[in-house]
Parts: sequence; C-alpha cells; structure tokens
Amino acid sequence: MSRTALLVTHTGRRDSTAHARTVAGDLIAAGFEVRVVAEEVADLDLPGVVPVSGVTAAEGAEIVFALGGDGTFLRAAELARPAKAPLLGINLGRVGFLAEAEIYDLDKAVRDAVARNYTVDERLTLDVSVEYEGRVTIESWALNEVSVEKGERAKMLELLVDVDGRALSRYGCDGVVCATPTGSTAYAFSAGGPVVWPEVEAILLVPISAHALFSRPLVTAPTSTLSITVDPFTSLAVLNCDGRRVWDLPPGARVTVRRGHQPVRVVRLRHQAFTDRLVAKFGLPVDGWRGGRH
Repeated sequence: MSRTALLVTHTGRRDSTAHARTVAGDLIAAGFEVRVVAEEVADLDLPGVVPVSGVTAAEGAEIVFALGGDGTFLRAAELARPAKAPLLGINLGRVGFLAEAEIYDLDKAVRDAVARNYTVDERLTLDVSVEYEGRVTIESWALNEVSVEKGERAKMLELLVDVDGRALSRYGCDGVVCATPTGSTAYAFSAGGPVVWPEVEAILLVPISAHALFSRPLVTAPTSTLSITVDPFTSLAVLNCDGRRVWDLPPGARVTVRRGHQPVRVVRLRHQAFTDRLVAKFGLPVDGWRGGRH
C-alpha cells in the first residue's frame, strides 16, 4: 500500500526550503508519495513531489510535516485537522513551542516517521461562531486562541462576557483572549494568562488591558460556553483565530466560543515532561539557584 505525506514549510526562508528538500527526498526514497502545497512547489524545485491545494490537501495522508515556526505549524494544522492526519512540527524558527523536533533532530525525526515510531496526542480546539442581527455570519475554529480585540487603536472596546449563559462581567478593554491549553503559552500568556499543561482540558479567558476591578484570567471547564458581546454603542472590533483568520465585528455582534468538535492530532516522537519543554523554550533559570539543582 502506498504511503503518503504532506509537507508544509516556510518557503520564504532559504534555509527552510533547503531542509524541506532534504525531508522530501528522504521520504520519496523511503517509498512515500510526497505532497506539497501547490504554491510552494516552484520554490522547492524538487522532482517527484505532488502539488495539492485546498482543504482536502491532507486527505488520506499518513502524516503531515510542518517545517518552520509556530506560524507554519498553525497553517499545517488547517490542513491536517479535517483529514484527521497526525501533524509533526519540526522547528526551523525561533521559539517553535508547538514543534516536536528541532533542526538538529531533522534526520532522526524523518526516520522515526518512516518507521512509525511515534505516538499521537489529541489537542483540544475551539469552535467559534458570530451572530449579528439574528443570523450567524461567521463560523471558524482555533488551535491556540480566539481573540476579540478593538479595531480602532485610539478607542477602548466595551465587551460583555457570559459563561454558560450567565453574565460574568463587562469590560472596558483592548479585548479578550479565549485560549486552549495548547495556546496558553502563546497570546494568552503574553496577555497575563496562566500556563496550562496540555493534558489539562480547559478553556481560558484572558482580558487584555482591562479597565475593571475584576480583570484576572479565568480557567473554565472544557464543557463551558463563552460568549463575548460587542457593546452596541462601542467601536468596531476584530475577531482573530490563531492569527490566521481575521474578520471585522460590528457593534452588537455576539461571539460564541466552545470546545471544538474535532481536535488536532499532534505527533510525539518521545516522552518529554512539559516542565522540561517550558524550561528549554523559555530559557528558565533552573541552574545556580541556592547552590544548584537537586
């Protein structure tokens, strides 16, 4: 039976393109059909790859490779999720928090994928819908976060937040972030939210620069439904999903966020404690404290 892999990379960077060629060549040599997003084929300039496009690009693929930073991983997740294909991130960027392997692990990561020497985690996602004037105008999803932010830099945004159908608080703010545990180290973290271990199932709510006495981040149940209503008399707002999909929200729009109906399947090549990942990615000072580590 033919084996198929989809390769997604950041072709705007010369190093990324070179590494993608190496991965594609190794996979082809191992008997894989290698698909590449059509817009990236010319940059890769590699014979034998199959150009694909659209949301079905990963349909039937055994594995999806994302070579780049977190932005590339999130782009690849858009293709891997509907196909239920496992997604392997190889970090060619800076922090690359979502990636499983680093550039120096590249050859081993490919060998492990070929040998199917990996496990797969399912990461909670968020489904989001927008209702305006009695009809649903937007439906989307996110792996990291959904944010509702002010659309005009000089003006504060007025938002009303409900949790499970009950009013929680009204915020004068720059916006709010609804995040998954996977996204807790991304935008939500920058806005002052907690780091949540990936094994925890929860939805985070983090106000951004809120002018309110009650402005702490909240961790809700994975079954909770969060609703954010843009005040009818406030300024324009913007809905942002993973920094990938953006829409304007008129005053009076109501954004509903709940657990996604479909997770993203993430490849794990080895067991690594999440604590170790935090220390490595954020460069946390664990050495030399009161006489060294114990």
